Amino acid sequence: MLHDVDAHGAVIDRAALEGALSAELAESTTLRGMDKPGLIERPVTWVALAGFMGTGKSRIGWELSRALALHFVDTDKLIARVMGRSVPEVFASMGEAYFRACEQEVVERVTRLDYAVVSLGGGTFVNEVNRRALLSRGPVVVLWATPETVFARTRHSARPLLQTEDPLSRIASLMAEREGAYREGTIHVSSDGRASEEVVEEIVERLWAWAEARDEGERASD
Repeated sequence: MLHDVDAHGAVIDRAALEGALSAELAESTTLRGMDKPGLIERPVTWVALAGFMGTGKSRIGWELSRALALHFVDTDKLIARVMGRSVPEVFASMGEAYFRACEQEVVERVTRLDYAVVSLGGGTFVNEVNRRALLSRGPVVVLWATPETVFARTRHSARPLLQTEDPLSRIASLMAEREGAYREGTIHVSSDGRASEEVVEEIVERLWAWAEARDEGERASD
């Protein structure tokens, strides 16, 4: 379902992407009245979660979507669904550059969603094109954790970028390389040593503060 770059510059089968996205949305819990403004009180109707692998984006994103009564979309799982293979298998067979190109097309699509919490792959927000598109769409919450915590959470996984003799050093090095990009996020929250419920509660509180500041700014400019 994926192919070489087509005449439109696409690397991903867009019909397959739409089908996979529709399936993802159908599988997420949809609450009655989700798309009726004012019926459900929430600070935002779209938010993305960024950050390094192992910081909890998938788990916390899913719980955040429940707290805000929004759909949940995980971009890594979406790509895997379209390709019919896991992310490590994509890296191994197609290479990282191809995977990053697929990520960019997925970002283009998920930024057109409404009523969604979007969990991004660890490298997605590092790409400047992705970063601009995401930040112009809505708030991006960046999750943080120490290299030691990330290593403890990912040591038994098959993460392609950690297939090295010293994964902890690799994690620390990659985190340092990506920190500048991550710092451009809208809201920053630590997941280190914290229950996911506590992290979600902080994110919701800070999204309310962000939304109120945005509304005040808009009123002041009128």
